[in-house]
Amino acid sequence: MPPRLVIVSGLSGSGKSTGLRALEDLGYFSLDNLPVPLLPKLVELIHGQEGPGRLAVAIDARDTHHILQAPQVLDALSDQGIVFSIVFFEADDTTIVHRFKETRRRHPLDRGGGISQGLEEERRVLAGIRARADIVFCTSSLSVHDLRRRVQEQFEEPGDRDLQVRLLSFGFKHGVPQEVDLVFDVRFLPNPHFEPDLRPLNGRDPEVARYVLADGEGQTAAFVAHLMPLLTFLLPRYRAEGKAYLTIGIGCTGGQHRSVSLAEHLRQLLAEHGHDVRCEHRESHRWPRSAPDQREP
Repeated sequence: MPPRLVIVSGLSGSGKSTGLRALEDLGYFSLDNLPVPLLPKLVELIHGQEGPGRLAVAIDARDTHHILQAPQVLDALSDQGIVFSIVFFEADDTTIVHRFKETRRRHPLDRGGGISQGLEEERRVLAGIRARADIVFCTSSLSVHDLRRRVQEQFEEPGDRDLQVRLLSFGFKHGVPQEVDLVFDVRFLPNPHFEPDLRPLNGRDPEVARYVLADGEGQTAAFVAHLMPLLTFLLPRYRAEGKAYLTIGIGCTGGQHRSVSLAEHLRQLLAEHGHDVRCEHRESHRWPRSAPDQREP
């Protein structure tokens, strides 16, 4: 079982922020640039709570007044029986200098001698933490995505990286939602809008759902038969790449009938395949007041 407390440290420009965000996405409460003297107080607070959550704390050379105290503070925590893991991020000098030049940021220990001099000093003041590190990530040849994936593989627990799928029905005449990752257009399906009895209803009504899903020409069944294998192929691969959320847009003309029925149907099918999925309908506020979901009590 991964530790509940992770101490993150390392060289500036080596990927500490990416590592901290990766832990945060796994459910760790994260704090960046914590002054070293506050670490025991924070641990005391967390351990005093019932059922403490996971905590990731970054301490590094930005805390210029206290960073040299870090080895003694960490040893004291160990002597108290506090279980934690120290993760240290580093990269070669050439890579770090290149990254600082790209971002045009100043090294926190640059006192006028340039990045290389600041980096040399940083390696010196962090040597005590690195010597105690349980895991060292050298990020010189890693992309942001590779580093994120490696950190999560190291610390994830079952269920940490389950991809959350959101099915969003909408109407094209009101614009495509900006937040969608995938869009499927179902305007080719028979439209309940042209059926007087169905027009005031919405796609969650059983009569509309039957009309859309069991159309006489079999277009809906054929569409779903093509779409489901695509989604079951894509979703595990999005998860493996570290994507936490995926929004799938299902659009028809007005966002009241076809897209709604299809989104609800896909939600059920994906849930049966074990996916964490929810369904929303962007245009529900536009549905007629006579629709079942909009009737007055």
